Amino acid sequence: MSIASAIVLFIVIWFMTFLTVLPIRIQTQGEAGKVVPGTHSGSPEHHHIKRKMLIVTGLAAVLWGIVFAIIVTGTVTVRDIDMFDRMGPATEEGS
Repeated sequence: MSIASAIVLFIVIWFMTFLTVLPIRIQTQGEAGKVVPGTHSGSPEHHHIKRKMLIVTGLAAVLWGIVFAIIVTGTVTVRDIDMFDRMGPATEEGS
């Protein structure tokens, strides 16, 4: 795996994790009782974005390490997920 592929993999895992964690423990304006005129009552009052970004970075690093190890060691290859056998038979060189 090249360094560019590793960076792209980390960024994809980070954003997927971030978008999953983002709605957790949000306090809305309606829940806080302080709705700003012109906004929806479901708008966040306290979102704790810095803390979530730090947590997501650590979690993404762990997930990235696991996925990176699986890819580099060849534990799971593209042929393993070829359910319809579209890649054809494996050769000695390319397997």
